[in-house]
Amino acid sequence: MTNYARMYRLGFTPWERYGPAAGAQLRSWLDRESKERPSPGRALDIGCGRGQFTPELVDHGWQTTGVDLVPAAIEAAREKGPAEAVYVVGDATDLSPDLGEFDLFLDVGCFQGLDGAQQAALARGVTALANPGATLLMLAFGPSAFRRMVEGVSQAEVEAAFPKTQWELRDVEDATTEGLGFPMNRTKPKWYRFRRTTS
Repeated sequence: MTNYARMYRLGFTPWERYGPAAGAQLRSWLDRESKERPSPGRALDIGCGRGQFTPELVDHGWQTTGVDLVPAAIEAAREKGPAEAVYVVGDATDLSPDLGEFDLFLDVGCFQGLDGAQQAALARGVTALANPGATLLMLAFGPSAFRRMVEGVSQAEVEAAFPKTQWELRDVEDATTEGLGFPMNRTKPKWYRFRRTTS
């Protein structure tokens, strides 16, 4: 697992270069979500970092909370805003019930950096906080020869963490590699959209 706290301290955050391209795709996903819901509800940005994508949720009308393990990242996110977003320090693998319940979860690059047990823990936490019919949007690198350097998960690993008895996989689409330098541009990133079952 990457030591993100150390990388933030060093000012080395190469994943943020992916923001403009990934943000454009995220807007498309959120537009699609808006067409399927009468109104937006509460959203949780998991592993929000310095709040790169959180404003997109706010702009689409979601009552948004961002959570990240690195206090310095949360501090930067709070300074950046928007004021409507709430940012809290927290562990994605141990999501607190105090966060409340949510209708939308966003995970851009968090799940892929966890080991199997941590992925399962994140999924349990998301499931526990999910309202019936909630959506999970996830952007993750795929496995590659550079996995130890840049991380990544297979579709099978993603689906195993969010089983069909609890989540329905609605869409899987290739993500753009624009803005990703080598070797991240060799990871074949994908977007996943799940819907929490009502049973």
